[in-house]
Amino acid sequence: MGCRLLACFGSKGHSSSSTASHEKHTSAATADLSAEEHKRSGPVLVELFSSQGCTTSPVAEMLASRLGRGDFNGSDLPPVVVLAYHVDYWDYMGWKDPYGSSQWTIRQKTYIEALRLDTMFTPQIVLQGTAHCVGNDENALLTSIREAPRYAAPTFQATFERPSPESLQVSLTGALRTKVDGNGVNVMVALYESGLVIDCPSGENKGRVLSNDYVVRKLEKLCTVKDVSAKKTISGTITFPLWEGFNATKCGLVVFLQNSSHHIFGSQKFQLPDN
Repeated sequence: MGCRLLACFGSKGHSSSSTASHEKHTSAATADLSAEEHKRSGPVLVELFSSQGCTTSPVAEMLASRLGRGDFNGSDLPPVVVLAYHVDYWDYMGWKDPYGSSQWTIRQKTYIEALRLDTMFTPQIVLQGTAHCVGNDENALLTSIREAPRYAAPTFQATFERPSPESLQVSLTGALRTKVDGNGVNVMVALYESGLVIDCPSGENKGRVLSNDYVVRKLEKLCTVKDVSAKKTISGTITFPLWEGFNATKCGLVVFLQNSSHHIFGSQKFQLPDN
């Protein structure tokens, strides 16, 4: 399936992890923690870039689902938060991914440039914005998670309202637990959906039943903060437009801090209330 700047890799096609080689603005956020707090550092953000049009993505999706539900918790693995972004550049292969978006393709391209890679591919996993591996290479993924930098999780409290049947309003208040300097960080909020099952009637995965979890449906910026202490209270509200068939019981929310070099400095996960 590969072409010049795009490729769909099996687990042996590109299994080594890689870290960003440039450090511009990496001082934008630093963990302001005691030694004891470091032992309770927050989760590693695992971002999967995938496509239902890629033959090797279903294996990576299954691995991400297992990771997210804690199947590897007994293997000295730090906690993780999983998000899956479905890119749209394989749609021409005969199956248009219903969750694919050019927005996620652009997000992946940003990581490709930040990590100084020369190829976009699926399935790819990016960890904390600083390293990557092939998404269906279990050993490389688990090793990369163990080696990833960790930061304290924010301590946001979330309240949810439905201003209309077509929208979800989320209000967040809490501390970042990470000191931010003048370069600043963006506080991002992702709304994801799990338990998605679909029959694929065409394309590279023709005849397969595809199962997807942690699929990012919406991603918005809550705010940009600069020169704040780890304990300073931050507040903001986001209103998400909802999609047809929205079911709160299948959805969750992830808040994460990301600087201009695309490094992640902490993340926090919420389950949506049933009502």
